[in-house]
Order: sequence, then C-alpha cells, then structure tokens
Amino acid sequence: SLDNLPCLSSGLMLFVPFCILWCMLVATRAALFRYSPAFSSFSPCASCRTGRSNLHPLRSATPLFARASKAASTKKGKSLLSTEAKKMPSIAPEAAAQLEETAAGLRADVARQGDAVKKMKQAGAGNEELGPEIAKLKALKGDLAKAEEALEDLKPLYTKCRERLESLLKRRFFVAPAFEIYGGVAGLFDFGPPGCAMKAELEAYWRRHFVLNEGMLEFGGTCMTPEKVLEVSGHVERFTDLMVKDETNGECFRADKLLEEEIEKRIAKSSSDEEKKSLEKLALQADAMTAEEIHEKITEFKIKSPSSGTPLSFPFPFNLMFKTSIGPQGNMVGFLRPETAQGIFVNFRRLLDYNNGRMPFAAAQLGLGFRNEIAPRAGLLRVREFQMAEIEHFVHPEEKDHPKFEEIKHLCLPLFPRDRQLGDGKVVHDLSIGEAVEKKVIDNETLGYFLARTYLFLTGAGIQREGLRFRQHLESEMAHYAKDCWDAEIETSYGWVECVGHADRSAYDLSAHTDASNTELVAHRKYDEPQIIKYVQAKLEKKKIGPAFKQDAGEVTKALEELSNDEKLKAEESLAATGSWTVKLCTGKSYEIKREMASFKWAEKKETEEVFVPAVIEPSFGMGRIMYAIWEHTFRSRGKEDQEERCYLAFPPQLAPTKVSILPISGQAQFRPFVTELQAAMSAEGVSSLADASTATIGKRYARTDEIGVPFGVTIDFQTEKDRTVTLRERDSMEQVRMPMDDVAPVLAKICRGALTWEAVQQKYPKFDSQEA
Repeated sequence: SLDNLPCLSSGLMLFVPFCILWCMLVATRAALFRYSPAFSSFSPCASCRTGRSNLHPLRSATPLFARASKAASTKKGKSLLSTEAKKMPSIAPEAAAQLEETAAGLRADVARQGDAVKKMKQAGAGNEELGPEIAKLKALKGDLAKAEEALEDLKPLYTKCRERLESLLKRRFFVAPAFEIYGGVAGLFDFGPPGCAMKAELEAYWRRHFVLNEGMLEFGGTCMTPEKVLEVSGHVERFTDLMVKDETNGECFRADKLLEEEIEKRIAKSSSDEEKKSLEKLALQADAMTAEEIHEKITEFKIKSPSSGTPLSFPFPFNLMFKTSIGPQGNMVGFLRPETAQGIFVNFRRLLDYNNGRMPFAAAQLGLGFRNEIAPRAGLLRVREFQMAEIEHFVHPEEKDHPKFEEIKHLCLPLFPRDRQLGDGKVVHDLSIGEAVEKKVIDNETLGYFLARTYLFLTGAGIQREGLRFRQHLESEMAHYAKDCWDAEIETSYGWVECVGHADRSAYDLSAHTDASNTELVAHRKYDEPQIIKYVQAKLEKKKIGPAFKQDAGEVTKALEELSNDEKLKAEESLAATGSWTVKLCTGKSYEIKREMASFKWAEKKETEEVFVPAVIEPSFGMGRIMYAIWEHTFRSRGKEDQEERCYLAFPPQLAPTKVSILPISGQAQFRPFVTELQAAMSAEGVSSLADASTATIGKRYARTDEIGVPFGVTIDFQTEKDRTVTLRERDSMEQVRMPMDDVAPVLAKICRGALTWEAVQQKYPKFDSQEA
C-alpha cells in the first residue's frame, strides 16, 4: 500500500549502497585472484589437507569478526562466531607455495618493466611512449602489492602475534623479567603462577609420554660439575660460540646471529629467487662456519656494530659455561652444567646394574642447564638458565633396531634432509619414517623411532604441524664421532627455532669417560654357545718400550693394546716395510714404535660373552623453548568486542595450567556452597580449578579465563538449586552442555588425561544455550 512507500524507499536507500560496496569487494577479490592460481580453485575441502585447529590466522581478520563482534552480546551472535570460526579453512602448503610462485613472477615482471621504463627515460622517450609503459608498471606494482598482502595474510597467526602475546603473558604473569625492580638481568626470567603450573604440566606430560610409556630409568644429577668431567666431555675446550666485539664501546655480539640477521634483511629486500635461495643456504650454514668464514661474510656484507655502527673485531671463541670454585679453599674448579647428560654417562654402570644388565635401555633426566649466552635475546628462546629434558638411549653399536619401530613406521614427518637444504630448500612431507630409514635418509631405526615420538609429543602439546620440521645436520655441523643428527625446529615469530636435538653420538661419551677414569663403562652380552673369535693379537716387548718411553710407557702400552684390528694390521704393515710406525694418543701426543717393540698377527680365542661399549642415541629437549612455542602456536583471537580484542590461549586440556573455572551466575550467597563443593570434588580428582564470583557479567568472566587458557568453565545458575545440574562450557567452541553436578569432576579428569573427548561429552549430555544473570 501507499502507506508503506516511505519504509520501502528508506530500505532501498540502505540496500543500494550496500550492493555497491559488495560489488567493489567482489571486484577487488577477483582482481587479486586473477593473478593467483593458488586461490582460483580455493576451497576448504580441496586445501585442508593438514587441518589447522580452530581459527585460521588470516581469515580471522576483519569480515567475520567485525560482524560477529557486533552481535557478540546476543545468543545468535555467539553462535555465528563459533560456527563460522570452525568452518574457516586452513591453507595447504601447496596453495601457499603457488601464491608465492605467483608473487615471485610478479616481482620479476615489476623488475623487468621498471628496467624498461628506466632505459626509455635514459633514451629520451616522450610522454606518449612513456605513458602506457608507466601505467603498465603501476598496474603490475598494484597486482604485486595485492599478492604480497595475500601472502602476508596467509602467514600463520603465530608468526605475527608476538606483541599481543607478550602483553598477555606479562599482564597475566605467566612470565616476567627476573629482578625487574632492579632493572632486570638479560637472559633471566621468573615464572608466575600460571607459568609455573604450565611448566609442571609440560614436564608431567613429557614424563608420561617418554619415561612411563618407554619404561625409562629416571635419574637426577647435580647442577655443579667438576672441571675434569667437562674436560673429558670436550666442553671445556669446545663449548664455545664465536663472538665479535664493538671496537669503540666493547659491547659483545654473537657473530653467527649478526650474520643471520643481515641475511634475513637481504632476503626480504631481494627480488631474485636465485639470490634468495643462495642466502637461505648461507643462513643454514652460519652457525657451523669457522671464524675466518664468518669474518669474510661480515666484511662482504659490511656488517657493523648494531649499537654504534662502527667496525667489529675479528670473531673469537667464547666459552659459554659458568665457571666457579667448589669448597672454601677454592682450589677445585667447577662449572654449572651446560647439559644434564654427563651425570647419566658417569653413572652408566649403576644404571646398567639397576636394569639387571639388560640392554638396550634408556635413562632420562629433567633438570636445569646453564649457558652464559653472549647476547641473550628473543625472550625465552635464548636464556642463561633453562629447563632441559634429556634421554640417553644405550644400544649395541652394531644393532640399532627398535622393538616398537613397527608402531610408528607409517608416520610421515616433515623432514628437511641435508640434500634438500643444499638443493631446492623444500621440506619432504610424503616420506614415511619406515621409508626414510630403509633409504638411509635417517641412519637407523632407534633414531627414527625417537624422531616420530618427538613429533607426537610436540603436536600433542599444541604445536601446529605446518610450523614443525625435522632438519638434518649438515656434515659441517656434526662432531667427528656423530653418526646422524636431526633437530626438531618450530616456526615462531622469531623464525625457525631448534627446540629438540636428536643425535646418534656413537660410543664416544662412554669411551672417553672409560679412558679418563680407568673405569670400564661397558656392557656384556652372553652368547648362546661359546664363540671362536678371530682377532689381531699385539705382542709387545715391554722391556724395550719401558726404557724408550719411561713415564709414558704405560700410556703407550695401553694405546697399542686398544687399537682396533684394522689399526693393528696397518701398524704391522708399516713396521714390516719401514721398521717403524707412529701411534697417536687421545691426548694429542705421538710416539714412534720400532720393529723390536711390537708385532701384530691374527689369532683365535674362545669367548662366552661379548663385551662392548654401548652407543648412545640422545634426544635433548629445551623445555623453555617448547613452552614459548606452544604459547605462540595456541594463541587465538575472537576479534574485538566493546573496542577490546578478545585473545585467548587454546592450550590442550592436559597442558592447561588451570583445567576449569567455577562461575556462579551471580555473587548471591545461595551459590557459595555449590562452589565449595565443586572445588573439593575437583581437588579430589586432581583437576586444578579457580572460582570467580565477581560482579562482572558471565561473558566477561568467561573471557578472563579463556585468556589464560582455561579449557572448561562450570556455571552454577538458578537451575542448580532446583536439580543440582550445572552447565559445562568448552573454551574453543564456546558450546555448553547441561549435566549433573556430581558428574563434572570425573568427566573433566578423564578429558584431561585423554581418556574422554569433548565430542563424547556432547553426545551424552543435552546442549545448553547460554543465559545471563
């Protein structure tokens, strides 16, 4: 009717601008996607191969949350937010790679077109000729800007959340600089209540995953270590980083880190894919370079002191151990341990006896390590005191198969072998652990088994798969005795960070301590039947050796007796041909052996058991680094509500510092007995809880507990008084069920130990729509 005409016209006035805005958005999107094969066929089902939990970082941005935040105070708005958040697609690595390829092509096009315009200007071309070419250049730059913006948007949230995350961590006292009221000390941090609780939960999870599941022997050693032990292990001589010094103010910097930072800047500025690949390879090799090699690159790249801009000194080694004295007289030198492993090695005999002589076996230790870092930075990633968790798995040096290898051999880990690092720079995603061991990409089954177990541990702790890779050490990075080494690296806002090292250390450690202590750190294995063993026998003339070498005669005799069969045969060949041969001791001394002093020949002997020095395969975990990586990888945003961004930490229930919040719908006195009863029930089940009966709305109290990663919230409302039922809310989906109060604590205990899922709870109990007080 005509009476409705004013309403219709006003509706059209609102609708037409909306349509125009919608068309502009579609046109912009189409313009970008025209240049992106990665997105032209983009769909959730086509690209969600790896599956990213909850919110995808970039699609979090404006449209969804702008709309959701306006409606956040209504039931409909909350439902929309949680439903659409779960529908957000994750971006497959292939799609991101295609978009990067498109952007690289556009960068090259911009460079070529820019060069063509510059040459035309130099040749004196007129405006008529230049105009179309300049317009083409501008269009290409616009397309490139859109492609790079899309690439930036595709980056995971954990690579760009540092400022917001660190604000949250400090504000809610997860962590803070140590001695802050006195200005703090670089590289030292204190953990607040939630940080302490999470550290304890992470350590407990590590114990369950490794020590209990693998039947390991847990050990606890001292932090103070005598100098002799660390001399034998090589730490006194070789536990160093290369340092450079500012020539004007004396400030010190770690040389390889300065080089890596300069390389990152050059990669960001470079428009050449070939140059980028070359720089990326150089970055991988930086921490394995010699002083001369680093100095050459510092000179080539014209790297100056970050503090003063003046030249830097030639790189020189700095020992990273904290030195001290033991006892009041101060005549015994000691160090704060740089690793926990040496305590296990020197107690090998006792551990083997405790295990009734059975091989193989593993010992594990959680404890503090100390490193006097040259320039601590990057928050918790490079500190001077840190929690470590190390495993020493002792095996026969010739038999490194693992009895549980069949359980994990099908897993495909993101492997970054050395040939790929020096080749195309791509991570391998489709090679199973079984195939990697069979093809000798990974040296042996036991090493492969621990790589897989570490992968399961990290992903179970909240690390996203696309931000995890296992990088094999380059030949130049490995110690001479190492067989194979792999680092579990996690991508953070600081780049890729080594968090777990895996090394096949051969029999080096036990052999070194055996030689230095005159204590046999060996294992025995009985043969089913006596064996006739062929060996090269050393016939030594001690009456000749003694006068020739005097006080060193004992060392020379021992060295000759401990030669391998091959070494003895080579010695005999030299003695027969020239009448002399030189033996080198582990101390570096050399002695010339004459024909009349020694001879070597094949012989046989009957043995009932084999005596061998076990090899060691060592996974070593930096717990502080892992915890920081978990904080970044579990950081989420629900967008803005009331001009304030709602961020939260999506910790897995087993790692959450507090498992459940108990929230009465209001602060009225009749709810207090229910709060007390629930807290007691939670404590009895070993479930940590916190109660919040403040006057804030229930939504704001949910937000406060979400922020610190509390996975569940129990709400006591007026219905509770009638039938003793409460609501249970899950943090990530924000969905709720109604259940009997007596069921809550046992259900949460099962969820937190992995025996029950939230989906199973939703199937058992009725869904509940939220209400306000």
